[in-house]
Amino acid sequence: MRILIAGVGYYNLRDLSLGPLMLQQLQKLDWPAHVEFDDFSFGPIAVMQRMEDRPGFFDRVVFLAGVGRGGREPGSIYCYRWKSACPSNEEVQQCVTEGVTGVVSLDNLLVIGEYFKVWPAEIVVIEVEPSSEEWGDDYSEPVQAAVPVLPGLVRQAALGPLHRFHDSPYVATLLD
Repeated sequence: MRILIAGVGYYNLRDLSLGPLMLQQLQKLDWPAHVEFDDFSFGPIAVMQRMEDRPGFFDRVVFLAGVGRGGREPGSIYCYRWKSACPSNEEVQQCVTEGVTGVVSLDNLLVIGEYFKVWPAEIVVIEVEPSSEEWGDDYSEPVQAAVPVLPGLVRQAALGPLHRFHDSPYVATLLD
């Protein structure tokens, strides 16, 4: 089984930098040879082209990002299996428009990838609710408190059975 762990986010925007910064930390850990890492913090069309260069290569992708959805406790971790029906043409066009204007969005990336059919059947998303989206290179206190949980959670998402991850988001703790 070939696995990709991908970070998504902005650099130097505090909690929205979580995906790419955690990716750097995760790469320093011991992983099996069939696990690869990539930073998808750039245009979604370029990501699609990168994935199309290796069609069907990955069996599972684990995405890690700071994602503000509102109404959630800052620093809380949400994990879920991503499943989507084919998006409408209007939704895809909106995501592409945002992507080409420089918006880095996990949601846009997932929708566009679904439209172009580049994702494998197994996708796990790990989101951390941000507290600060201001300029800076450090995490807010709530997100910093979540950071120690993430390596174990990402490892489980990458290497463990998927039945442990629900189809809808749930607040994560270290899973059994």
